[in-house]
Amino acid sequence: MSIYVLVASFFGTIAFSVLYNIPSKYYLSCGFVGLIGWIVFAFFKPILGYAFAIFLSSAVVAFLSRLLAVKIKCPELIFLVAGIFTLVPGADIYWTVYYLVSEQLDKAATSGSITANVCLAMVLGIAIIHEIPQKLFNNLGGAKKKEINHQQDRGL
Repeated sequence: MSIYVLVASFFGTIAFSVLYNIPSKYYLSCGFVGLIGWIVFAFFKPILGYAFAIFLSSAVVAFLSRLLAVKIKCPELIFLVAGIFTLVPGADIYWTVYYLVSEQLDKAATSGSITANVCLAMVLGIAIIHEIPQKLFNNLGGAKKKEINHQQDRGL
């Protein structure tokens, strides 16, 4: 994996953050999430295949997004939307539509099924991480526990 690809994934994620008007104080964190997601994808793609690599990298992006949301105290979607950018199968979607428009239905079916599998893998990776209880992320992110007002507990 070339350093240029890593730099492109980092700055591409930041550029996507700018496009979606994410506050500038989160740009570096968004870039970091996108970079880590791309590294996980590039590492696992030759080993496990395209769809499963997307699944793992989407899960990592979702996990980092939830963790950073607790750590920095901001909405998780800031990091998730920007960080998933490098993993979206845009070229696959393009080729599917291209083959449909040019009436190459065999190629459209093949490309479309790959694209659908990859999109499903992304959704599952994100959904599985969202099933982890928030309490775990609060503990990992260092969120402080709310102080309990003992008077309210006693009904006073």
